[in-house]
Amino acid sequence: MIVFTVISFGLHGPLGDGAPGTFQRGDQAAMVGLGLLAALGILMFTRPRVVADERGVHVRNVLGGYDLPWEIIRAVRFSRGAPWASIELEDEDVVSVLAVQAADKEHALEAVRVLRAMLESRRAQTRVAPTDGA
Repeated sequence: MIVFTVISFGLHGPLGDGAPGTFQRGDQAAMVGLGLLAALGILMFTRPRVVADERGVHVRNVLGGYDLPWEIIRAVRFSRGAPWASIELEDEDVVSVLAVQAADKEHALEAVRVLRAMLESRRAQTRVAPTDGA
């Protein structure tokens, strides 16, 4: 953003090398606007998150997100060579989890282990459902 703003202040007068036309205030404003768009585009890559609780897994990727109840999750996958983890659903859809990336190494493995443990815990709870009056 700062770089684009500094460049915008340098845009004034003729284009140079004998080219017809001159830089106007609108050109300066456009450069600041492009810097703002570039900054927002870069910040979009900080959006990915994954949060698991008793209701399910909430995945937020760069564009869009998912609220996945435990009942529809079949497996948490992190295949060798995969760039990020994924969640396989009962209907055979796959949801990428961009917040858990292979580049994070041990942190990513621990996140997958925790998600798998929570999934297994939830399955155990549903298998041993308490009965009324017993």
